[in-house]
Amino acid sequence: MLKPKLKIVPLGGLGEIGKNMMVMEYEDDIIIIDAGLMFPEEDMLGIDLVIPDINYLLDKKEKIKGIVITHGHEDHIGALPYILPQLNVPVYATKLTRGLISVKLKERKALDGAILKVVPPSGSVTLGKFSIEFFPVCHSIPDAVGLIIHTPMGIIVHTGDFKLDYTPVSGKPTDLPRLAQLGARGILLLLADSTYAERPGYTPSERVVGEALDRVIADAPGRVIVATFSSLVSRVQQVIDAAVKYRRRVFVVGRSMSATVNMALELGYLHAPEGVLARFDELRGLSHNKIVFVVTGSQGEPTSALVRMANRDHHQVHILRGDTVVLSATPIPGNEGLVNRTVDSLFKQGALVLYDKVAAVHVHGHASQEELKLLLNVTKPKFFAPVHGEYRHLTIHARLAELLGTPKANIFVMEDGDVLELAPDGGKVTGKVDASNVYVDGLGVGDINGVVLRDRRMLSKDGIVMVILTVDRQTGKLVGRPDIVSRGFVDTIEAKDMLETSRDLVARVLGHGAARPANWGFITTKVRDTLHRFYYDQTRRRPMILSFMVKV
Repeated sequence: MLKPKLKIVPLGGLGEIGKNMMVMEYEDDIIIIDAGLMFPEEDMLGIDLVIPDINYLLDKKEKIKGIVITHGHEDHIGALPYILPQLNVPVYATKLTRGLISVKLKERKALDGAILKVVPPSGSVTLGKFSIEFFPVCHSIPDAVGLIIHTPMGIIVHTGDFKLDYTPVSGKPTDLPRLAQLGARGILLLLADSTYAERPGYTPSERVVGEALDRVIADAPGRVIVATFSSLVSRVQQVIDAAVKYRRRVFVVGRSMSATVNMALELGYLHAPEGVLARFDELRGLSHNKIVFVVTGSQGEPTSALVRMANRDHHQVHILRGDTVVLSATPIPGNEGLVNRTVDSLFKQGALVLYDKVAAVHVHGHASQEELKLLLNVTKPKFFAPVHGEYRHLTIHARLAELLGTPKANIFVMEDGDVLELAPDGGKVTGKVDASNVYVDGLGVGDINGVVLRDRRMLSKDGIVMVILTVDRQTGKLVGRPDIVSRGFVDTIEAKDMLETSRDLVARVLGHGAARPANWGFITTKVRDTLHRFYYDQTRRRPMILSFMVKV
């Protein structure tokens, strides 16, 4: 008789930054850890968001006991509005994280019917054969937790996103004593955050940012605009505290930022004395050195408040010479170009812009190498799998574990879709499931595939040429020369002679005056191949070529 095995299947977050989603499966019970999104890469033209592919789970829905969320950042909760209606299972999270999930679900009109359950830090929940204990971790958001998962095979520790900050601005430090206690008993598998595994040393405390923001708000001669993630509640609190100290009013700008701030105030995670938070109708008449704006847009998102200000497109706030703009976030890999363009535009309008390269206005929320080593020494896991990071991060983290004595055979550097099976006698990656990207474009979810993206890349690179063929309805003969229209390929005035020549070429190839043309599929292929060769010879470009037939 086959002994049951414990399966670990990452559907996102391994080999990339974001889109975190991990499946654990034992016999007829499945739990899911996190359901995040990823911002599109530069070659994903027109795509708004990327979420995990859950096809692996759709025919196992009755086995899924719940989704457990480690914290409220977009790369851990952002896919819930899209996948929760398909799976219809309970979600377990801490109080603030539940509030942030509610805000996200409400934005997508997906809150009705959602079952959101609160588990306190240090609380626990049993889902089938999995008993899950939450333990506090320090990250750049309150109420972040790691997970201690008791399974029939042994204990699994999933750190979530974490760092070892002994002076956090909110919440408790990462619970190392509990992890040491488990390490003494024996941990089967450690799944640990690898995002900053390249960074030597230790990650600075969040208090460093509080001190920097305090100095900025104290010294700024005019208005201060602080851009950060809407979910970075502790950073918003630091801004409010500095504003109170220097008698400034705080204006919250942006729909998602306003929704999050209101929710955090309601739940008690933000504290603002009476009269500090202001309405926009109170802006008129306030002197500039009494104003602080908290806005979204630290990642250069095109529709965010800061980017609209930078583009002179915001209906309430315009950048003024003498403004101080603080970007309190590090660009997510792939977003650097967007952020740099925003910074340039702000400088051009006379603002002083402070960001992580020029001032200590942000520290990341992830453990650096010495903290990762400390965690490995404390937990002493039998098996180790680095998670959350691009492949180089996972590999570097794996080498750290090997240096500290974890046998190489017990370390698994996985990618999305790999199936890790653990049994009492060992573990190995036994196969792969589909874990491709699902693209969100406007209201469409998953209807954009690789072929569409390839076409968009072609259009953005070399443009399009449309060939309009007019044929006689009775005889099927080509009537006159074809019309050719181009967009994004060449200047139609300067390249008039080349386009005229290509019209003659198509007419000649299709046998102008032949008795009857061949079938339409043959004609379009012939036109495309002929023009591809001709245009490449003339321009060294390969535009997309589309043929249309008009019957007269």
